[in-house]
Amino acid sequence: MILSDDELARYARHIVLKEFGGTGQARLKAATVAIVGAGGIGSPAIQYLGAAGVGRVILIDDDTVEPSNLQRQTIFRTADTGIAKVDAAAAAVKRINPNVSVNTHRVRIDASNVTALLAGADVVLDGCDNFATRFCVADAAHAAKIPLVSAAVGQFEGQLATYRGWEADKPCYRCFVGEDPERAETSCAEDGVLGPVTGVIGSLAALEVLRAIAPFGDDPVGKLLLIDLLALRFRMIRLPKDPGCTTCNKIAASL
Repeated sequence: MILSDDELARYARHIVLKEFGGTGQARLKAATVAIVGAGGIGSPAIQYLGAAGVGRVILIDDDTVEPSNLQRQTIFRTADTGIAKVDAAAAAVKRINPNVSVNTHRVRIDASNVTALLAGADVVLDGCDNFATRFCVADAAHAAKIPLVSAAVGQFEGQLATYRGWEADKPCYRCFVGEDPERAETSCAEDGVLGPVTGVIGSLAALEVLRAIAPFGDDPVGKLLLIDLLALRFRMIRLPKDPGCTTCNKIAASL
């Protein structure tokens, strides 16, 4: 990928980084990122990935912008209320960086459409708010051998991990949460969430997407970042591969 004069000026602060440079920026320009959920996590991630110069972004979300979103989903404006989130987010990306191509899908992702929706993606960022969708996205990314950046947030806390479970020594999402987690699902509407918490987690998710496209620093796969912003505490724990994971074993059997 050749960078234009405008792009060289726009991404100069990336290019000067010896760990990233022009090669990393060219990789971003050639990359496609699928983002599942344009909400609290997706909102800052979409902005940073667009500004960073990812060549193509696939936005997947079936919701419309509501007034209660505006406290934390900073990609949206008051005037966007009632508009499909993917459409409002796509317009925002174009304002930030006209070089980015955006494909929008106002649908709820499920087993019937997930493969087609993620087709062509180099990385998937999942910032959705329910386990059914997370499992669906994780399974599809695993089967297609697409790196998955998975982030979650609630109240003052968040978590973030990158998965490449098809690799022999790396865990998949189901290695972490199990086949069918026995836990009650709650929402931000019920529990609340402080606005900047989503900004922190979403920005870190964007960082890990960039790292997955143009590797720099340490490989985060096999680790889970836990963030407690009530105590301003960051903790990293190791995620082992589950030898009994049926998802990983299914992939291994096919090799």
